[in-house]
Amino acid sequence: MSLVPDILPDDPAALKAIIAAQREEVARLTASARAYEALVQALKIRIARLKRQKFGVSSEKIEREIEQLQLALEDLEVAMAAAGTLAMPDDNAPDDSALVPDGDQLSDGRPAPRRRGKPRVVADTPRERIVLDPGEHCPDCGGALRLVGEDVSEILDYIAAKLKVVETARLKKSCRCCEKIVQPAAPTRPLRRGMMGANLLAHIIVSKFDDQLPLYRQAEIFARLGAEIPRSTLIDGCGAGVATLRPVINLIKTEVLGADRLHVDDTPIKVLDPSRRTADPMVRGVKEGRIWVYVRDDRPWGGGDPPGAAYFFSPDRKGEHPQRHLGSFNGILQADAYGGFKKLYAPGEDGASRIREAACWAHLRRDFHDVWKMTGSSIAKEALDRIGALYDIERDIAGRAAEVRHQVRRDHSRPRAEHFRTWCEAQLAQIPGKGGSIKGDLAMAMRYALKRWSAFTLFLEDGRVAIDNNAAERAIRPIAIGRKNFLFAGSDAGGETIADAMTIIETAKLAGLNPEAYLADVLARINDHIVTRLSELLPWNWTPLTAQRQAA
Repeated sequence: MSLVPDILPDDPAALKAIIAAQREEVARLTASARAYEALVQALKIRIARLKRQKFGVSSEKIEREIEQLQLALEDLEVAMAAAGTLAMPDDNAPDDSALVPDGDQLSDGRPAPRRRGKPRVVADTPRERIVLDPGEHCPDCGGALRLVGEDVSEILDYIAAKLKVVETARLKKSCRCCEKIVQPAAPTRPLRRGMMGANLLAHIIVSKFDDQLPLYRQAEIFARLGAEIPRSTLIDGCGAGVATLRPVINLIKTEVLGADRLHVDDTPIKVLDPSRRTADPMVRGVKEGRIWVYVRDDRPWGGGDPPGAAYFFSPDRKGEHPQRHLGSFNGILQADAYGGFKKLYAPGEDGASRIREAACWAHLRRDFHDVWKMTGSSIAKEALDRIGALYDIERDIAGRAAEVRHQVRRDHSRPRAEHFRTWCEAQLAQIPGKGGSIKGDLAMAMRYALKRWSAFTLFLEDGRVAIDNNAAERAIRPIAIGRKNFLFAGSDAGGETIADAMTIIETAKLAGLNPEAYLADVLARINDHIVTRLSELLPWNWTPLTAQRQAA
């Protein structure tokens, strides 16, 4: 509320009172803004520190803390923007080069307000041109006006989503000669029962499994748009939609597991289990299931196979599950040191291993990083520097052909890796110990590397093999984020539905597709699609039906 009345009084005392009140308000707002700025800077520092150690022993707990801090930071920045302490975009400034780096300060020591870059939009974004014409005659002298140029400015606006009812009228006609009744066949629906269209189903599935928007919240949004869809109907539609897509999902899994190099990772997910009883009432009726992901990604070396991700659910973390998933797999498996994989690496009757193990240098690096952050250990810092030198080489050869990668690694990475091995052996002679102490943690990390040295150096033998397992960790991250929203799966079948939905959504994203547009097109076509040509609907082979019709 403004402290200045519309009509100022003539009384000097009253004017002084207004000025004093304004000064108090300015002082209050200034103090509040500085407090916001200080808290924002403190939160940024805290977030940065947590991000640097997010892969420690308590990584999930730290990730949750980071997310909560980021939400708090976002709310504070919104409040600062509302108070006018954050600068708005400059239409004439370049997108990112004009941004003031975080941490810069003004002359008085306060943090500099950040300038916002302009939004980036894709080339095919719809545009609306509004022309403001001053007319044909000069407003002062009445003379004729001629065009000498124009000033153009842009704003990015939002067109609210809308629901529509599609009526399909099938006319009946009778033959005048034979009296036969003729009527077109009813078009195939995505779901044999129900009135949800393909676009609506795709939106519900992507919103739930990719945007992490629970169905009850979607029901509230649809109600605002004019359609009250019962939550039970949304549940049935979502489940039936995933079931309709299952032939394509199963084909994706077959294609991915048919590769000769895979990344694998897993993450826990809570599952309702009414038969489970424990002393703790908070966990009664809940068990811990598992989501596994297997990723094929040849992009780092320019391979021809398209990237894909196959997700599976299991009710526990027993080794029998990945052993079943990879029952027919032959090749290289990049994973962590989970004991359930050991049988996969065991030699066969002929003495040869069906699956070779490739270890993850990122996991090893985190062990040293945790020690360094907690203690400032010079030994841990040297280990980080030595491993960092390997990653410097990897950045230079990203996307290069496998032969080139192999040659560079042979000439530059292998000597550094061997020096790291001998350095670890020398350090172990000086810092023996068990876990629970600084020296013990360092010794454990070094023994972990030396014990699995052949797995850690497999990437040096084959240019197609990655130095780490980050491809699988990126693929499993949406599950870790999603479980904070859906809390748990309703059953083992619910866990399998999550895995199936994530398989087709994440593979579509790896193919560079808009998953909602892709799913909508596939849902509209799959029931009429020839089974033997189902591969045409795979994300890396997909062509929209509208594009096919235009080409025809």
